[in-house]
Amino acid sequence: MCGIAGIVNWTHDLTLQEDVLINMTHTLIPRGPDAEGYWLSPRAAFGHRRLVVVDPQGGRQPMIRRRGEHTYTLIYNGELYNTPEIRQELLSRGYRFEGHSDTEAVLLSYLEWGPSCVERLNGIFAFGIWDSKEQRLFVARDRLGVKPLFYSAQTNSLVFASELKALLKHPDISPILGKEGLSEIFLVGPARSPGTGVFEGISELKPGHVLLYSANGLQIRRYWALPNNPHEDDLETTIARIRELFLDTVQRQLVSDVPIGTLLSGGLDSSAITAIAAKSLAQNDQEVLPTFSVDFDENDKYFHPNAFQPGADGPWIERMSQAFGTQHKNCKFNIPELVQALKESTLARDLPGMADVDASLLLFSREIKKTVTVGLSGECADEVFGGYPWFHRRDSLEAQAFPWALNVENRLEVLSPDLIEHLQPHDYLQERYEEALAEISGLPGSSIVHQDSRTVKGDLQREARIREITYLTLTRFMPTLLDRKDRMTMAAGLEVRVPFCDHRLVEYAWNIPWEMKALEGREKGLLRRALTGVLPDDVLWRRKSPYPKTHHPSYLLAVRTWLQEIMADKSSPILPFLNLPALKDLMKLSDTIPSGRPWFGQLMDLPQLFAYLIQTNFWLLENKIRFH
Repeated sequence: MCGIAGIVNWTHDLTLQEDVLINMTHTLIPRGPDAEGYWLSPRAAFGHRRLVVVDPQGGRQPMIRRRGEHTYTLIYNGELYNTPEIRQELLSRGYRFEGHSDTEAVLLSYLEWGPSCVERLNGIFAFGIWDSKEQRLFVARDRLGVKPLFYSAQTNSLVFASELKALLKHPDISPILGKEGLSEIFLVGPARSPGTGVFEGISELKPGHVLLYSANGLQIRRYWALPNNPHEDDLETTIARIRELFLDTVQRQLVSDVPIGTLLSGGLDSSAITAIAAKSLAQNDQEVLPTFSVDFDENDKYFHPNAFQPGADGPWIERMSQAFGTQHKNCKFNIPELVQALKESTLARDLPGMADVDASLLLFSREIKKTVTVGLSGECADEVFGGYPWFHRRDSLEAQAFPWALNVENRLEVLSPDLIEHLQPHDYLQERYEEALAEISGLPGSSIVHQDSRTVKGDLQREARIREITYLTLTRFMPTLLDRKDRMTMAAGLEVRVPFCDHRLVEYAWNIPWEMKALEGREKGLLRRALTGVLPDDVLWRRKSPYPKTHHPSYLLAVRTWLQEIMADKSSPILPFLNLPALKDLMKLSDTIPSGRPWFGQLMDLPQLFAYLIQTNFWLLENKIRFH
């Protein structure tokens, strides 16, 4: 993976603005610690930071190809998993390759197919191409948004980059929050509405979209959407197809010219990836697979099973490592490290994030990087196959709201009355919710619901509702985890791939009816059945347990004390947005309030609320944010 930054300007000679481009690109050094490159022309300028994974010599960027008098220049962040097929197709059409990198395959694909090249790519990517013939910038982002891309359209210019911090280094872009930005931080965060860049004047290129920018203006086009088709395969065919797609996906994602490993939690998703990877490496007479897990000091002492986390991961990690002969490393962190990393993870994400869930992943990534440069992780299986509690709970299915944020009052009680009056939280959240539902009705064939002669109206309604919940989860919740995974790992110079985000697997699973997905009444029952024989049965049917977090009471004490210090400092920028009396009362009661007060997802409870406010204050201060 890499970091990219680019500028197009129709009125100023960009060859005279190299310092601006360098400043932007230098913010991305953690994403690409191995090499840098620049390309400047009067109208367009590109900067690139590289993390070398494939073809160290042949994959240098910016990459330039000439055709006659015209040049085509590419900056690319990502991995292409169907490079062999793309290469073969282009070779048959007379193209010559100078190396074996996927970067070259992407650029030559554009030369052959133009903007429609993205429809042929299987991978995770964000890239920009300057087409000197058309005098046009072409920017694309992968279908599910695994790799980030933000942009700012200025008067007569456009600036784009992998991360917000790079855009904020451009002299024409300022860290200003308007009403929408405040709503995103205080009402939606740590999620983010698709397309929003939080800051005024900054947008996100949405997943599955391309951007075309020329002297005639800016065009955004969607090139991919979830396909709505009747699922006609029977159960056994469906199981076989899921298995086939998943095996192929993991094997494709093992391609690397640098050391590779897996993140192993002992749960279904990471264990399946680990099993396939270990077997594949063994068959190819390669080294033993390195695996990595994360834990916290004294978690075994303070962990108590609950509905969200039914059991500890440790024994299952050991079970998997022994079963598949992996070289395992358990990375354990203490509470002071975790608390300190709240600041560092905010800098990495460019926004307040998932508190200790972000912080622990940043620490974890640094440890993994000491051994490997590429990892495979089990994110997104729950979104694709219906693993979260809200797919199964009546209150979530019946609520007309995002199911991971039903307890809105738990976060509103700490916000100032003035901020609530200004933002109108319920209206804003309802607007965003209805906006998401409208996208579903806009998909071709969206009225199709699986049915047969035995289906009754109630089944149809439930099927339609779960389809809605699935869409909301894939497009509104999953991006939060993908943002977290990308920023925390890339801040450590670690590339992490997510096989469950292969668009072929997602497309197929999207149309499978719920009665199949919830096979045997279990979360991800279909996936479990498809992985029969891949995993030991006890691992295969283990109850779901989410990403580990600390249960140590000293974490609550630490973040509460830190937040109290922020509240006591009259210069703290977050103070005008807080209901200080209510927050003080909550702090007094925090030792006696049992866990189970989530305000976002499964893991964001009272300690994480305090930590999120700490991150927000630090973010406001660090970026010298102004308000509009």
